[in-house]
Amino acid sequence: MNISDIAKLAGVSSSAVSRYFNDGYISEEKREAIRKVVEQTGYRPSVPAQNLRTRKTNLIGVILPRIDSFSMARVVEGILRELEVTDYHMMLAVTQNDPKREIEYLRVCRDKQVNGVIMSATVMTPVHRKVLAELEIPIVLVGQDVRGCQCIYHDDYHAMYDMTRYVLSLGRTRLSYIGVLKEDKAAGAGRTHGYQDAVRDAGLSHLADRTEISGFDYRDGYEAACRIGERFPDTDALICATDKIAAGAMRYLRDRGIHVPEQIAVTGAGDSELARVVSPTLTTIHYHYEDSGTMAVRMLIGAMSDCGTGIHSIKMGYYLVKSESTGEKTGSRDTMAGQ
Repeated sequence: MNISDIAKLAGVSSSAVSRYFNDGYISEEKREAIRKVVEQTGYRPSVPAQNLRTRKTNLIGVILPRIDSFSMARVVEGILRELEVTDYHMMLAVTQNDPKREIEYLRVCRDKQVNGVIMSATVMTPVHRKVLAELEIPIVLVGQDVRGCQCIYHDDYHAMYDMTRYVLSLGRTRLSYIGVLKEDKAAGAGRTHGYQDAVRDAGLSHLADRTEISGFDYRDGYEAACRIGERFPDTDALICATDKIAAGAMRYLRDRGIHVPEQIAVTGAGDSELARVVSPTLTTIHYHYEDSGTMAVRMLIGAMSDCGTGIHSIKMGYYLVKSESTGEKTGSRDTMAGQ
């Protein structure tokens, strides 16, 4: 059967049946007549054909750098939690931290006619900006503050600034820092600058250059801590850009017979489950990853339904979780920070 057949049985025009299936306006009398015929015949419109007419697939593309990351897993949880109360479904793409794949998947989302995109990108190249401008569908960026785009991002700078000041308040004066590539404006540049400005404001400018660049994996943290040990053997506190890097650094220190926190205090960022299972438990920074995923969906749906407020961004808060790796007996939350 087709729309014409349904129209004849219901005694209405084909256009009325089309409006019925596409939520257009028809009188209640015609709507009820069509409903009865649809119920009796079991007719369902062709979804591909309907999508071609309306360009509405009820699909949201979600592009992530990796899925084995605690932070990304929490973002996805937030996205799924919010999508459960909508008619939208998620199409997930994982880029393995490859910027070229991000570009490729953005184009795939366009070709698949998704209605909107949520993307977590670690870098934002001129090619990224060009493709975003050509996308012609709403997009929300999570984790990065990019001018001209709708964004939900974390206050990485002040979070690492506060963490560094906290460690300094413990009497540690020979800090070193393990960060990630500065091309990553959030976890890289933002957190590194937070550390550097904190030591400079404390009158310890010579500590600003006591840094090493690491990848995001456990092994990368181990190797970066090894380089710190060779360059700055007097280090009494090691500030790390992520929990996984910190865990790798703690393993290096343990292998060298260096006690945490008695000889070297260690901190991370992300408040992952790893922070609570390493020994000693890790002082870290809590970011609201799951809430950022939820808010990204709300912002995107607003943009897709023309109910949004235009281009804007949301900066999320944070708090410090103080634990054994800096000398705290039990984990305590500094709920005043970044709220």
